[in-house]
Amino acid sequence: MKALDRFFGITESNSSVKVEVIAGITTFLTMAYIIVVNANILANAGMDKSSLIIVTCLITAAATIAVGLIAKVPIAMAPGMGLNAFFAYTLVLGRKISWETALGIVFLSGLIFLILTLVGIRERVVKAIPISIMRSISVGIGLFIAFIGLKNLGVVVADKATLVSLGSLNDPKLLIGLGGLLLIVVLEKFKVKGSILIGIIFSTILGAIFGQLDPPTTATYSIAPTFLKLDILGAFRWSFVGAIFALMFTDMFDSVGTIVACSYEAGLVKKDGSVKKLGLLLGLDAAATMTGALLGTSTTTSYVESATGIEAGGRTGLTSIVNGLLFLLAILFLPIFTRVPGYATAPALIIVGMFMMRQITKIDFKNIDVAFPSFIAIIIMPLTYSISHGLAFGFISYALIKICTGKFREVDPVMWVIAALSVLSVTFR
Repeated sequence: MKALDRFFGITESNSSVKVEVIAGITTFLTMAYIIVVNANILANAGMDKSSLIIVTCLITAAATIAVGLIAKVPIAMAPGMGLNAFFAYTLVLGRKISWETALGIVFLSGLIFLILTLVGIRERVVKAIPISIMRSISVGIGLFIAFIGLKNLGVVVADKATLVSLGSLNDPKLLIGLGGLLLIVVLEKFKVKGSILIGIIFSTILGAIFGQLDPPTTATYSIAPTFLKLDILGAFRWSFVGAIFALMFTDMFDSVGTIVACSYEAGLVKKDGSVKKLGLLLGLDAAATMTGALLGTSTTTSYVESATGIEAGGRTGLTSIVNGLLFLLAILFLPIFTRVPGYATAPALIIVGMFMMRQITKIDFKNIDVAFPSFIAIIIMPLTYSISHGLAFGFISYALIKICTGKFREVDPVMWVIAALSVLSVTFR
């Protein structure tokens, strides 16, 4: 215990080993839903579900434990929600890119993120983009993945006349999923830890009771179907520049926002207001994304669910290590995870989408210069089924408004570069 105390500085952080362990368990329960949700989303891209479950556990464990050992802070990392949807629905299904090439795009986005972090350009990029537009990215992604959740659940279906319409409420799978969604909402109302995970388990059990689970399939119990299958050379195409930067930007903004919020909560902020170890954490984030692509999953990012462990008292890296070890332990339950159906995880997408929408209250809608670009970014993402298109239209419209109103001198030079790349991304897609 003394060795742990010295290594992590537990006493100095006004914590204890017991509190750190409880905090690690709390964070795990809050974010364990990603194990099946990530696998179900990426399986739509034609990837092996059982392999994805193992990979999700491995990269989450490896990245989170690395944060605990190297940065010694209570922040978890895992494949990002929204980023996995971008991978499956925008790149693979939308643009007809093979999932191997899409993994190459993920790897390159992580590499660029790492380079920007190491040479210090990251701060310039973040500073160049107005805060309201940055917040609109989270809102747009939230709306996008909530729409995917409604579609996967069967609430929203395709319609030739109106594009989308209401699905049949006579579908037992839809009713079971809605029951799980209602349970999650009620549990959230009473602040029950692990509400999303409980909702997924509840829906799966109901599905088994009413005979709505698919028969068990032969699982590989191996990461071989996805391990080192990425096609980096195939990702070296001009038409993929927009996708690479969209992933990089989204991961950067997501990570910065999460790390800053959690650091303030955990007291990891310097007297001048800057966040301790921000550069180190972003470097680990980028490295985790590259490693995840090698294993066979979409972009890995910092998880805002880390705040639940911090609220439980976690203040050091021991919280992250406990969390990471629990994800490793979860691999033993692979046969159970592979039986979880899509309609059981769809409510998780809807709830997480709702959480991400909270940022909309912080957008300055009184200032048209940023209000319209923020709005257009938000609305384009779900309607075009593409995060990158939403980003591009947001950045382009911001630049055009400044030019047309004679305020182009207010635009950061880096923003002009971002806008130019955005034009190229929507032109050569």
